[in-house]
Amino acid sequence: MLRRLADQAQGCSAIVGKRLDRLKKFRVAAFLFCLGPIARASEPAGIDWQPWSDSIFERAQKEHRFVLLDLGAVWCHWCHVMEDITYRDPNVIALIRQRYIAVRVDQDARPDLSNRYEDYGWPATVVFNSDGSEIVKRQGYIPPKPMASMLQAIIDDPSPGPSIVAAPPLEQASGAGLRPEQRNKLRKILHDSYDSKNRGWGTVQKFLDWDIIEFCLSQAMRGDQELERLARETLDAQLQLIDPAWGGVYQYSTDGDWKHPHFEKIMQMQAENLRSYVQAYALWKNPAHLEAAKKIQDYLHSFLTSPDGAFYTSQDADLVQGEHSADYFALPDAERRKRGIPRVDQHIYARENGWAINALATFYGVTGDESALADATRAAEWIIANRSLPGGGFRHDAQDVGGPYLGDSIYVARAFLKLYAVTGDRKWLRRAEEAAQFVENKFKNNIGYVAFVQPLAGKLKPKPQLDENVAVARTLNLLHHYTGKEIYEKVARHAMRYLAAPATGENRGYMVAGILLANGELEAPPLHLTVVGKKDDLAARSLFMAMIALPANYKRVDWWDEREGPMPNPDVQYPVFEKAVGFICADRRCSAPIFDPAKIAAVATRK
Repeated sequence: MLRRLADQAQGCSAIVGKRLDRLKKFRVAAFLFCLGPIARASEPAGIDWQPWSDSIFERAQKEHRFVLLDLGAVWCHWCHVMEDITYRDPNVIALIRQRYIAVRVDQDARPDLSNRYEDYGWPATVVFNSDGSEIVKRQGYIPPKPMASMLQAIIDDPSPGPSIVAAPPLEQASGAGLRPEQRNKLRKILHDSYDSKNRGWGTVQKFLDWDIIEFCLSQAMRGDQELERLARETLDAQLQLIDPAWGGVYQYSTDGDWKHPHFEKIMQMQAENLRSYVQAYALWKNPAHLEAAKKIQDYLHSFLTSPDGAFYTSQDADLVQGEHSADYFALPDAERRKRGIPRVDQHIYARENGWAINALATFYGVTGDESALADATRAAEWIIANRSLPGGGFRHDAQDVGGPYLGDSIYVARAFLKLYAVTGDRKWLRRAEEAAQFVENKFKNNIGYVAFVQPLAGKLKPKPQLDENVAVARTLNLLHHYTGKEIYEKVARHAMRYLAAPATGENRGYMVAGILLANGELEAPPLHLTVVGKKDDLAARSLFMAMIALPANYKRVDWWDEREGPMPNPDVQYPVFEKAVGFICADRRCSAPIFDPAKIAAVATRK
């Protein structure tokens, strides 16, 4: 999500390239640093890297120093390069030792800092004055000479540079949704930003934006042939970024096409590509889409699954730190293994597991693959046992320095709700409600929901983050329909007021599909499908499996077994038959009883 090149030296611009596209949470270029915000024993003695701490600015004031934040990711190639070249340069080391406190942070480990500076990509270099005010924000790899020049210039004159731009005032939208002109503007931006020559969105980096694909799928189901074409073309192009030997998907491709991959494999890309491809397969039955989803599922199982069943975070782009790995990734499996395997970040974060669980549960819903459900359930149970917080929320890691973070609780809540949707097991609905209540209690802001609670080092205030508020709006809205509880609708609409605020969508480029999805779902109830029958009855199960396999992602699937008591949301009164039966409801009307699973899709299409 690299937005600006202000303060970037010409030499750096030549190396890093043109203006980088926004990539959501994880962005291009980063350096190698240890698994967590601590200094490595192998660091050059000249730079005393420190973790981020609440007292960092207090120390800076006492020592009359600036704070240099080096924010990157474990998996990212260009950070390895920056560490090996820039931070080993004698001039850079001398300047840092003279007037700076050097702070190194793994952005995966600290979502608070990651969310704040996601627009600058990894590595992000941020320099603060001792009072916590920002002086410079820079994106991407910075070579030694431009870095030394920047450090000296700040010492000479610490006035904020042109990269420090005041954020536009965030004013709450007048209503709880997009105005028609806002909606039309965002749709036009999305359509006009499509790259008809090379396919997909983005002109420098190419990657699959899952919100765009899901929005296009939803509109294709309503007959929008143009958005269907764009989604099909993008999904076909993205196949070039799937690792042919191990499966899994590379994060992005450079040079404005799909032929120059960067090889890191991060969890959000794996999970959301898996989900996107299997949703597309549900709609269009293209075998290539199913095969892509299976390759990503296999990669998750083989490379990013811990012995206990929870999911790791990422796999490095480089076999040898700082060396581009195109030749290595061109090799078949056996040849790669002879040379070694790129490092896997074995941190187990609740947020990343929420992404994976949601994707695998979606895969199970479409395919009926029991192994995917087993993997999702095992990871969910591990997260409950090892990452739970009092009050229903979740910590990020085993210990959180800056948490709790909104992303962990909302994405786990979404995963629990998906598990309920594809199993009918009410324990998952209860878990989703508990996590949703934690979100409301901990993260509510005057506009939307903030990404974390406590100001960073007492100076940098928390603020809402777009993708997480999209997740709050969509998850809590669907939870409202599953439970009938108005509080969840209020939470969803509060998040939507942030999403509908004019400043929220500013400078987002084409990354606006999440706003459109949330708005559309809040405007209408989901397709409602219900099985009435015992959960140990094979006929009832067959009806249920046919319902959860339907391509509509925005749907509510209930399974009412009288032995469990009333349905969580008894808004429809169903008759009880001697054998299992299904109903499909929309626009306050329900279908005639359906006894044959093969007829579910045809009836749903008419609704």
